[in-house]
Amino acid sequence: MRRLHGYWRSSASYRVRIVLELKGLAYEYVAVDLRGGGHRSPDYLRRNPQGLVPWYEEDGVGLAQSLAICEYLEERHPRPPLLPADPVARARVRAVCDLVACEIHPLNNLRVLEHLRHGLGLDETAVHAWYRHWIRAGLDMLERELAGTAGRFCFGDAPTLADAFLIPQLYNARRYGVDPDPWPTLARVERNCLELSAFARARPEAQPDAPAGGAP
Repeated sequence: MRRLHGYWRSSASYRVRIVLELKGLAYEYVAVDLRGGGHRSPDYLRRNPQGLVPWYEEDGVGLAQSLAICEYLEERHPRPPLLPADPVARARVRAVCDLVACEIHPLNNLRVLEHLRHGLGLDETAVHAWYRHWIRAGLDMLERELAGTAGRFCFGDAPTLADAFLIPQLYNARRYGVDPDPWPTLARVERNCLELSAFARARPEAQPDAPAGGAP
């Protein structure tokens, strides 16, 4: 039994859903209501002491952190491969995943934005300015990094883990009014990814906990 605990609009959960779909792995989706504090419930904390999403379970083992989960899925279910065979190429794909997961996303995740609002007392205009500043800086880095490697996807003409990390980040950018069109490589890769049924099935609005109309 494979089970993914996640939140419909969590970009970290979205990454894992894409990988599961690209690999054709059936799984049970368990919604964790971040807005309602479900990740802080005693039951959830017993499963995942970090109190974050996603949390992935397979064969009696539970795993936290999207990057670790995606690496596990690649090793445990190597077909189709989402990392290249060449060690240097593999490291470059991982570097893009790290750029998203470690450099861009932490500055703009829900916990940070809520602290800006409630801990520091910033209004929505200031919060959105913070978000847009850091997302634009991150997309600049991604564009420079991928301009020399991208084909249809981030690295050539087959999806890799890098695509599974890029697409949720671009989804988040759009939520805050940052359209990826000024970054032509990213925009092209996004269009090609979203043509694949695996990405369509993983999209936030397709999840059972997504509210009608895509409300916050």
